[in-house]
Amino acid sequence: MRAPSVPSPARRRRAHRSTAASLLAALGIGALVALGALPTTPAAAASSQLSRTQTTPTPTPSPSPTTPSTATPKPTKPATPAPGKPAQPAPPTVRGTDFDPGEIISDANFYDANAMSEADVQAFFASQTCTPKDGVPCLADFRASTESVPAAEPGHCEAYRGAVNESAARIVAKVAHACGINPKVLLVLMQKEQSLITGPSEYGYARAMGWGCPDTGPNFSASCDADYFGFQNQVYRSAWQFRQYTLYPLNVPGESYQRAYHLGSVYIQYSPDAACGGTQVDIRNQATANLYLYTPYQPNAAALANVSGTGDACSAYGNRNFWRLYTEWFGPAV
Repeated sequence: MRAPSVPSPARRRRAHRSTAASLLAALGIGALVALGALPTTPAAAASSQLSRTQTTPTPTPSPSPTTPSTATPKPTKPATPAPGKPAQPAPPTVRGTDFDPGEIISDANFYDANAMSEADVQAFFASQTCTPKDGVPCLADFRASTESVPAAEPGHCEAYRGAVNESAARIVAKVAHACGINPKVLLVLMQKEQSLITGPSEYGYARAMGWGCPDTGPNFSASCDADYFGFQNQVYRSAWQFRQYTLYPLNVPGESYQRAYHLGSVYIQYSPDAACGGTQVDIRNQATANLYLYTPYQPNAAALANVSGTGDACSAYGNRNFWRLYTEWFGPAV
C-alpha cells in the first residue's frame, strides 16, 4: 500500500509540496519502468571432487630365479577438482511473530549510506531473478540521463549532479550518499512499492518508489501524480522525504500541522479503511517513524500469520513487506 501525501493517514506526501517547491522545480524527470514477483535466492551449487588414483604395474621376473624383482609403482598426478559455484547462504527464516511494529528497522541500518557501493548495488541487481514486462530492461541493464538537483538546506540532502546515461546502480548510490539513506532501504522500498527489482514494468519505473501516490483513489487505490514520475525523480524524492522527516520529526517550521507518526505512543491503523481498526504502537526510533509517515499502516494478525502471502480484507502489507524483504535480502533489520 502506498501512503497518502500528507502526515495524516488519509494523505501522506502532499503536505510537503510547499517546503519542496524549489526541489520540485529542479526535477522534471520522466523515466520508464517496474512491477513483479518476490525475490528468490539462487540455489547453492556444490563443488565436485575427483578421487586420486594410483596404479601398480605387473612385476617383471628377474633373470635370477631366486631374486624376483617388483617394479616401483609410478604415482599419478592427483586430479584437479572441477570448479563449482560457491555455496550461497540460505535466506533467514522470517516469522510473522518476530515483527515488532515499534521498531521495524534500526536507525543504524536505515541511515548507513555506505552500506553498499555502486558496484555492490549493480551486483545485487544482477543476482536477482528478473522477469520484465512491456519491453523494459531489468534494473541491471537500465540506464537513463539524469538531471542535477541543488543541495537542500543544511542537514538535508546534498546536491545531485546529473549525467548522461547513468545506470540504475549509480543513481541509487548517488542518491543514497546525497541524502544519507542506506541504499538497501531504497532497494527494498522500490520492490515493496512496485516489485521493480524482480518484475519491472513501464508502469513501475514511472512510479518506482510510490512517491506522490496517496491511497485516495477508488477503493483506497493509489492516486499517483504524473508530475513526480521517473526513476531518478522517484528515487531522489523518496530519499529526500526520509531526510525531511528526520530533520523535522514533529513539524516543518512555518507549518502548523504536527506529524501523525513520531516517537512515542501513536495509534496506527491496520489499513486505509478506518473501520478495520488499529492499535496504539510505541514507536521507539526515527527510522520506524519514517516508514509509518511514508506508509501509515501496520500489518494485522492475518497479514503476519501468512507473512509471505495475503491476509484478509483488513490487511495492509507495506511495512510488513519492507521488514520481510530487508530481512531476507540483507539480514536482520534491527
